Amino acid sequence: MDYRLLLDRIYQSVDSQAYFTPIGSAPPAQRDAMNELAQALSQPDFDADNVRALARRIHGAGRIDRIRYLSALHVIEAHPRVANWAEAARLAGEQEMAALEQGGPELQHNLAAVDRHRGVLAFMRNQYEVALDYFSRALERERSSENLQNVLCTLLRLGEEEDAQNLLGMIRRSYPAEIVENLNSSIARDPDLALLREE
Repeated sequence: MDYRLLLDRIYQSVDSQAYFTPIGSAPPAQRDAMNELAQALSQPDFDADNVRALARRIHGAGRIDRIRYLSALHVIEAHPRVANWAEAARLAGEQEMAALEQGGPELQHNLAAVDRHRGVLAFMRNQYEVALDYFSRALERERSSENLQNVLCTLLRLGEEEDAQNLLGMIRRSYPAEIVENLNSSIARDPDLALLREE
């Protein structure tokens, strides 16, 4: 993989559609259910079987669709305390097929989530160039603070601090204020982004 070509692709993506704001987002009821699952995952006494059961109940009650159900299961399997990489990868593939079957206006948003999941797996396995490729695909599909954060984290993990700083400058100059504010908050609290904090 040619790192410089990949970085050029990221710069072009950030520069060419800086004001593109993703329209894909879960309806409020699904956001509430996904937040409930996220809270369960963040508990100190996190138990994978209990969170899987919670996800099944929420999906069975119709509070999340199949795509978000598979996404939730992927997050459980990719959790550092579970680290079931093969199952997480399988679920990402199943989520991709569900997204393609559903199609519609949410397709790019749903495929961005799949790319993000695959990027996280590569990142967790110390395959940072592979992770950067997936995260750049997610960013091309959906310009979100989360996708930008993943790209910046991976650049820093690759030792490319100058490129990360340059990219951050481009984002701060051209992206909508809400995305920049979310990204600034992430930089302030995420140790993986500490090198980007202003003195």
